Amino acid sequence: MNNNDRLLRLRYALELKDSEMVEIFKLGEMEIPMQEVRQLLSKQDEKDIQVDEEDEFSENLYKEDCTDLMLESFLNGLIVYKRGRQVSKTGEPVKMTFSLKHSKDVNNILLKKVKVALSLTNEDVLDILDDAGVSISKGELSAVLRKEDHRNYQECGDRYARNFLKGLTLKYRGE
Repeated sequence: MNNNDRLLRLRYALELKDSEMVEIFKLGEMEIPMQEVRQLLSKQDEKDIQVDEEDEFSENLYKEDCTDLMLESFLNGLIVYKRGRQVSKTGEPVKMTFSLKHSKDVNNILLKKVKVALSLTNEDVLDILDDAGVSISKGELSAVLRKEDHRNYQECGDRYARNFLKGLTLKYRGE
């Protein structure tokens, strides 16, 4: 699963329009025009893709790649879009954090930031995963939500992220 897949599934689960996507990117401090957002969400035509006969499961290819920075900017913007901009005790807006250091941590950051944006508790996340047919323990979820340098940190695989987004779809769209 690539960043475009994550973005597309999140957009579908939360029923976001293209204009809302542009606004969310802007709130995440990244200016992306409507046309580029549409390209991030549009798959390449099959006739334009060279297929490797040996590759049984090829990754979806999109007209424009969504970088890790773009995805994290979107997730930061989603937090602001859903919860408002965080302000410090002095009344100044808090600078957004970009915690994605390695591509392998994308799913962990996705879970954390969507959890914050939608004001979900750990129980809510477990319920969402359960609705999608995946059951994990509180300890496993806690390990996935920890900081990367923590000794009990566990990398979140594509399976959990995909099922979390599927569960969000079931919860928010009732499908």
